[in-house]
Amino acid sequence: MRVLIVEDEPLMAGAVRDGLRLEAIAADIAGDGETAWELLSVNSYDIAILDRDIPGPSGDEIASRIVASGTGLPILMLTAADRLDDKATGFELGADDYLTKPFEMRELVLRLRALARRRGHNRPPVREIAGLRVDPFRREVYRDGRYVALTRKQFAVLDVLVAAEGGVVSAEELLERAWDENADPFTNSVRITVSALRKRLGEPWLITTVPGVGYRIDTGPGTEASDLRG
Repeated sequence: MRVLIVEDEPLMAGAVRDGLRLEAIAADIAGDGETAWELLSVNSYDIAILDRDIPGPSGDEIASRIVASGTGLPILMLTAADRLDDKATGFELGADDYLTKPFEMRELVLRLRALARRRGHNRPPVREIAGLRVDPFRREVYRDGRYVALTRKQFAVLDVLVAAEGGVVSAEELLERAWDENADPFTNSVRITVSALRKRLGEPWLITTVPGVGYRIDTGPGTEASDLRG
């Protein structure tokens, strides 16, 4: 998952970004509305975290633009404005969720994952494909019932591949979805991470390289991707 944090307090923005990275969520930061809109225009995000009170355009204006763009990008407003009228205004502007400061990082993470699940056509949180059981909420992976310990980046890459349900995901998309804007587009990070992830999952190899195209989960003959509801 990759999110945009729109927050004009550097310490707050940095703390949120670092907290999200610990949960394998890539995050970019915009300290004002103009920068936020520029990043939203050139990058693909799963969720926008908006502080309403930022240098112009305001968070409210950015929310309105996102809604008007028709992308369906979920918006979580993260602000100190905690009156009921403030919350009502936020939802009227198109916010999908509203969290007031101060807040617990775990609650923010849970809300982000819930929003991402809703955007994925109400996809259940735990998914299973080719013997893999992936739980984004607990950040746990099992292969044929065996727990697999992954690094945060390995989990982020696997989460994107599993969400593709056997479809091919390009290295560029993995870099965009699992890394932040500071990632070097010419880096070997994707190849190295996929290679390490493949080894962690063990044999027979589950991640197939499609030369010149990207990577995919090998569902094998007669194997179908499925979602778990419990």
